[in-house]
Amino acid sequence: MNLVVLQNWLDNASFAVLFCTMLVYWVGAAFPSLSVTAALGTAGMAIANLCIATLLAARWIEAGYFPLSNLYESLFFLTWGITAVHLLAENTSRSRLVGVVTAPVAMGITAFATLTLPSTMQVSEPLVPALKSNWLMMHVSVMMLSYSALMVGSLLAIAFLIVTRGQNIQLQGSSIGNGGYRHNGYKLLKAGELVTQPPISTSENNGFSRLETNNNGNGTAVLDVVTTTPISTAEILSPQRLTLAETLDNISYRVIGLGFPLLTIGIIAGGVWANEAWGSYWSWDPKETWALITWLVFAAYLHSRITRGWQGRKPAILAAGGFVVVWICYLGVNLLGKGLHSYGWFF
Repeated sequence: MNLVVLQNWLDNASFAVLFCTMLVYWVGAAFPSLSVTAALGTAGMAIANLCIATLLAARWIEAGYFPLSNLYESLFFLTWGITAVHLLAENTSRSRLVGVVTAPVAMGITAFATLTLPSTMQVSEPLVPALKSNWLMMHVSVMMLSYSALMVGSLLAIAFLIVTRGQNIQLQGSSIGNGGYRHNGYKLLKAGELVTQPPISTSENNGFSRLETNNNGNGTAVLDVVTTTPISTAEILSPQRLTLAETLDNISYRVIGLGFPLLTIGIIAGGVWANEAWGSYWSWDPKETWALITWLVFAAYLHSRITRGWQGRKPAILAAGGFVVVWICYLGVNLLGKGLHSYGWFF
């Protein structure tokens, strides 16, 4: 089997594995009692990651340079990064919901690269002179890994918004680790009236204590209080849903915290490479402009959490917007814009 045939087999196999993995995660979310789906989903993502890594290695051997010179190669490298970050986040959070949101995106990217891109864009070609540099690997690979981490972190933030149904629930301690103290006696304000959750035993609440209040407003067994700002309507969330929301919020923050320094390093490396290739560190190319916008969005996210103490819905909304900005930066300006980074598919 030659390398071209191997690559064609691997890209189709990656798509098939990711499609099946997506279904496994969705079934596991619909039927939580099926514990075997967690192991199957993790195995599927690991197999897809290995298939894509083998595909990129075969491409590297065939072309003789690091496989990040065209859109087809970068899409598969992005998918490899997403599956790698997924495995890290899932192992940290022990939550199957991570795969519910990351597997469809990874599968969609693979389907786009395999089934939608013109065949001329899937073929390895000799590098243009500007790309014949060690900076190709150093700059582009770091940027793609940062996109992967930022996308996964943003997807987990979107999952947080779905789990909490968009309610403004403050999760104490979620920015400093997953061990923040919380109990199931959280309060919501509904049309100006205090609403408390029905009693639940400590054993049923994973060891958390409940806040018991009396007419004087005094409390006992207080570990932490999760509150919201007054809203016109409010829905009581189960302790399990709150625990899941706290986990998603924490893991999203950690993954974005990983992707942001990678993005910073990638932008700096790109400026050095641009100066070496074109004699200018920054030329306000559309790609450079949107990379700066992406950096500012996620810098604002981290600033709001670290210095402003934002948690819960507001930073999650900011991260969800960052998901769109990353896609514009990575794919939008490359396909629709005209500049030094354009692939020229549409224009």
